[in-house]
Amino acid sequence: MPQSNVIILTDPASDLPLRRDGVAVYPIQGEYSRDTLMLQRIRSYLSFLDARLAEQRRGPKNTDHYIFTDSDMAVIGDLGEIFHKHPEFHLALTFRNNKAQPLNSGFIAVRGTEDGILRAKAFLQEVLKIYSSKFMKASRMLGDQLALAWVVRSNRSFDARKFSKPETFIEEINGVSVLFLPCALYNWTPPEGAGQFHGMPMNVKVVHFKGSRKRLMLESWNFYRSSSSISDMLCLILSSGRTKYDF
Repeated sequence: MPQSNVIILTDPASDLPLRRDGVAVYPIQGEYSRDTLMLQRIRSYLSFLDARLAEQRRGPKNTDHYIFTDSDMAVIGDLGEIFHKHPEFHLALTFRNNKAQPLNSGFIAVRGTEDGILRAKAFLQEVLKIYSSKFMKASRMLGDQLALAWVVRSNRSFDARKFSKPETFIEEINGVSVLFLPCALYNWTPPEGAGQFHGMPMNVKVVHFKGSRKRLMLESWNFYRSSSSISDMLCLILSSGRTKYDF
């Protein structure tokens, strides 16, 4: 995305010698064991938003919006448009037509106004509460996604049938304006492997290298750098196949 910066939220013990403009490491103290990693991720998001809120209150400055992504994702389109096209939302999530796990936690966008940060924090704090009280048995994987779905579905007026269509929509969840973006565009993974692929949206914005596809990240990046072609990179991903279910 033009005029964007990358901030890596990580364990203070991590040694990440980065020498790139627009990339910074933001250490956050916490519990990064495998059993609590997904829980810590939400806590890290909250800690980061706390710091951004404090900056907002220290004085006027340009509004910076924030997008939290998994480290196995590649942004290939301009995501700034979601903040311009939908100026009323506080927090954005990606959804898919999956009854058990309709929301994928790999992409969470937050409007960088004081009100946006405050409301996004309130939403994520509720997710953290539900995660800790109901889904700790799934703490290694999927617990955050189950907690997200629980918070959204607990709103009595929410119609879960909206998840069946890949169309953007906005709902108010506990006083927070939540923008729901289809995974087909903003958190996309090929649904089938080599020889079985049935097509893809050409306006995809984010590719998610889920599961066994993580092995393709470096290969795809090197391929993209050599050709400067997003379509060539996607063709490489599509021809790779997959060996197990992608969550």
